[in-house]
Amino acid sequence: MAAPMNSVGKPSAFTTTSFQKKTRSRLISIPGTRHSVQNGQLLVSTGVTSLDFLLGGGLAVGTVLLIEEDRYDSYSRMILKYFLAEGVVCRHELFVAAAQDNPDDILQELPAPILDDVAIHKPAEQPRLPCEPQDTLDAMKIAWRYQNLPKVQSALASSSRFGHYYDVSKTMEPEIRQAAKCHRFFLPEHPTQSSPTHSPILESYSALLKSLQEVIHREGFDVAASMSKSRNILRIGLHSLGSALWGDDLSCHDNPTHRHALTTFLYGLRALLRSSLSVAVVTVPSHLIQDRALMGSITRLCDNAIALESFKGSERETNPLYKDYHGLLHVRQVPHLNCLASQLPDHKDLAFKLKRKQFSIERLHLPPDLSETVSRVSRGELAGGTTVASACGSGTSGNKHLDF
Repeated sequence: MAAPMNSVGKPSAFTTTSFQKKTRSRLISIPGTRHSVQNGQLLVSTGVTSLDFLLGGGLAVGTVLLIEEDRYDSYSRMILKYFLAEGVVCRHELFVAAAQDNPDDILQELPAPILDDVAIHKPAEQPRLPCEPQDTLDAMKIAWRYQNLPKVQSALASSSRFGHYYDVSKTMEPEIRQAAKCHRFFLPEHPTQSSPTHSPILESYSALLKSLQEVIHREGFDVAASMSKSRNILRIGLHSLGSALWGDDLSCHDNPTHRHALTTFLYGLRALLRSSLSVAVVTVPSHLIQDRALMGSITRLCDNAIALESFKGSERETNPLYKDYHGLLHVRQVPHLNCLASQLPDHKDLAFKLKRKQFSIERLHLPPDLSETVSRVSRGELAGGTTVASACGSGTSGNKHLDF
């Protein structure tokens, strides 16, 4: 029997429902940022497109990137300047802290952005022209063991464009640099007194953390701040923490007095960033820290961690196997954000090189040691001059895997 109706043309009271269409929560939209397709985290570019690809699309807001400096602090300082230059172009606010160089000197060395920075990728294989003779193709022979190997793209790049490109041979124009709002912390301008007691944190680190907290609260970078004005990102660059210039003795003694000073600071820094629209890049001279267990604790207190091993001053600088690179890049730590498992890079053997105008990170590919033009003597020298001896037999990449 059909259910009775109250009146013709009028819906019954039983047809009403409390069902509501589920809609997405409104995401924060800030210039120079995008949301990760893996976990929805807000990302910013480091200024190095290949490093963005390595970190899963960019650097997540509210996280810390640790860079273990190379011995001469050349390339780690360059990545820090890329990070700050990207903030200037995106109109983000900057916070630069240093103990040796004045932050104004670091800002004056920022690379110049390339306005027509359109990436041009060469195809892996050029199509054969109809007029190309077959004899020319037959003359280009390859060893039978390499014929069926898949073609590998050395450059790390994403299909979607994010970030900008920079010319390291030129410095950024003062008009562009001065348009960005920058907060500076120069340690000699903040006199501190060493405490006679064994304090868990140094006075220099305490003053730095306090200055950061004041800027975040005053400029409205707190997540809980009112949405009355447009939101922005604070990019924090901390240069060479853990060195003796900061009053730290991690690199001076095997059993340092301020053993937990840097770890305590990093713990407070990460807690401060978690509740703010800020992102930090910290460089540490890890090659001077003898206690590897302590260095492991420092790494685990950061969300991302990479190490730069430069060839400058080592035997690899003149080794023909590494003539196309300037150093190795090791991935120490990857973040676990809004997911149970982190996204690991698909390739562990990484190297970096500085071209005439650009710094890039690529997959490490060593040349095969079986060509007819290489003599027996040179083969012995090449095999003895590298630690990746078995890579020559495979013809693809070295076997020196990185620790995660």
